[in-house]
Amino acid sequence: MNDANRAVAAIAAAIGEPSRACILYSLLDGRARSATELAAAAEIAASTASAHLNRLTRARLVKLQTEGRHRYYRLAGADAARALERLSVLAGAPHPRSAARAPDRLRAARTCYDHIAGILGVALHDRLRRLEWLNSRYAVTAKGELALEKLGVDLARARRARRRFAFACLDWTERRSHLAGALGWELLQLALARSWLVRDADSRALALTPRGRREMQACFGLDPQILPVPVSM
Repeated sequence: MNDANRAVAAIAAAIGEPSRACILYSLLDGRARSATELAAAAEIAASTASAHLNRLTRARLVKLQTEGRHRYYRLAGADAARALERLSVLAGAPHPRSAARAPDRLRAARTCYDHIAGILGVALHDRLRRLEWLNSRYAVTAKGELALEKLGVDLARARRARRRFAFACLDWTERRSHLAGALGWELLQLALARSWLVRDADSRALALTPRGRREMQACFGLDPQILPVPVSM
């Protein structure tokens, strides 16, 4: 048996255990999840889930992502996701996707420390990357410099701040990245100053205003289908 065959057999063996398969399909939506959540999804003990996750990590099917004291797991990449989708087709049965459990208003938009999180925060992060205003290292590109300054973002102040300029922060509910750092703070200040967003008095929720929906869609090209329902002012 050659090395390629052994490698394929090792991956198949890693997938070919019901609890590990359940863990993998729980990650198929692209979100990251904790070992505790994955243990609950697979209905196994936390220690058992940890052993399975170590096996899946060694097989390069999942990867560990650390955010402060928290540890999350996500699929290793698009190739792993495609392989799981094809196996599901061969099996003839779709797998349910896990959903985040959080109040709708917190999922829609909220503050994470001092930047925008939730569905809106993730959408904004993705658009800034897709528009090539930020590069893969979260530095502002020449195109982004012009566009953000035109919007009124104080990039000079953000760069002077005694903190990281910009970085990806894993979103609690969406389990994808939103934008953190001094640039994330500047965008939140802009959104509040322009009345795109208003703070909830009793929680970290942010409410999108009708004006915010119109102008954020125009400024960033955000998909109206994913924007939160605006509140009346």
